[in-house]
Amino acid sequence: MPLHDDPAALNSTRPGRVWLFDLDNTLHDASHAAFGETNRAMTQYIQTHLGLDDSQASALRQHYWNHYGATLLGLVRNHGVRAAHFLEETHRLPGLEGALRTSAHDRAALAQLPGRKLILTNAPRAYAMRVLRALDLLRCFDGVICIEDMTMFGHHRPKPDARMFRHLLARLQVPAHRCVLVEDTLEHQKAAHALGIRTVWMQRYLDGRFRGTLRDGINNGRRPREVGVHPCRRPPYVYARINSIQMLRALR
Repeated sequence: MPLHDDPAALNSTRPGRVWLFDLDNTLHDASHAAFGETNRAMTQYIQTHLGLDDSQASALRQHYWNHYGATLLGLVRNHGVRAAHFLEETHRLPGLEGALRTSAHDRAALAQLPGRKLILTNAPRAYAMRVLRALDLLRCFDGVICIEDMTMFGHHRPKPDARMFRHLLARLQVPAHRCVLVEDTLEHQKAAHALGIRTVWMQRYLDGRFRGTLRDGINNGRRPREVGVHPCRRPPYVYARINSIQMLRALR
C-alpha cells in the first residue's frame, strides 16, 4: 500500500475499520532504542537554552511531560521555544537504526490486517520515518500523522488532546466507533475512549523483556512471552490488551 506523507491525502470515505497505531513501544522497542538518549538530549536542551543545571532541567522535562503530555508543549508555551528547533535538536539520535528492535511476526501480521492503517505518533516526522524505514514497516501503512501535523489554530495538540482526536476523526471522515487506537500509553487511550474510539493496550514492551532484533525478530535465547499473558490489569477504558499484533485479528 502506498504511504502518503501529505496529511491531506488521509481523507477517505471508503468503508471498514480504521487502525490508529502509536509508534514507540507499540510497534518497536523504543525504551531500548531511543527513549534514554532522547530524554538526555531534551534535558541537555533545557540546560542550554534555559540556563538550568542537570537536575533542574531533568525535573522540568518530566514535569512538562506529566502536565502537558509532551515536554515540547511546556517549553513552547512557557519559554517561547521554537517547536521545530527543539524537535530537530533532540531527535538526531546517531546510531538509531542499529539499536531498533521489533517483531517479524508483528510486521507480517500488520501487512495482513484488513482496514486502513495509520501511524499516530507524538514523535517528529523525521524520527518516525527513520524508524519505519529501518524496520521495513512503511509499506504496511496508508499514512503517518506526527506531532508536526497535530496543530489547531497555530497550537500543537498532540495526544492525549481530545480536540486533536475530534479533528482527526473529521479529517478521516469516519465515526469514532470505526476507529481503533493501538497504544502503550494509557492516558492517550483514556482520552480516545471518551470520544467513542475503541482502545487496545499494547503490552509487549512494558516490562523490558522483549529481545527482538532489527529485522528477524529473533529473541536472542530469551524465552518469548506466551501469547495471552498480560503483565498489567485492564482499566475500564481499555477495550482489549494485546502483546502481539496477531491478536488484533480476534477483535470484534
